[in-house]
Amino acid sequence: MSFTMNLYYTGKGDAAQQFAKEMESSGIADQIRKQPGNLKYEYFQPLNDPHTILLIDTWESQEALDADHDSPMMKKLAELRDKYDLHMKAERYKPEELPKDDQGFLRK
Repeated sequence: MSFTMNLYYTGKGDAAQQFAKEMESSGIADQIRKQPGNLKYEYFQPLNDPHTILLIDTWESQEALDADHDSPMMKKLAELRDKYDLHMKAERYKPEELPKDDQGFLRK
C-alpha cells in the first residue's frame, strides 16, 4: 500500500530554500523521482514559515522507500542537509477514501 511522507526541513535564514534549490539544480531530486516505487517528490514553501521547506514524498511501498534510503542519493542528501544545518520533522500518511460528507467541499 502506498503512503506519503511529509518532511519539514527547517534552518536559519533561507537555508531550507537554498537546500531545496540545490537538491533540484544538482539533479538529486530528479534521481530520487526516478527510483522504482517513487510516486511523488515535491518541495513546497509554507506561507507562514519562511525558514521551512516541506517535502511531500509518496512511495508505493515501504520496501521501495527502504531501497531509496540505501541509495547513493541519500548520502548526498544528508551531506546537503548538514551543509545547510537543517533539522527535520516527519509525518507519515496512508491514503483513504474521503467520507461523502467531506467530498461536497471539493470543487472539481
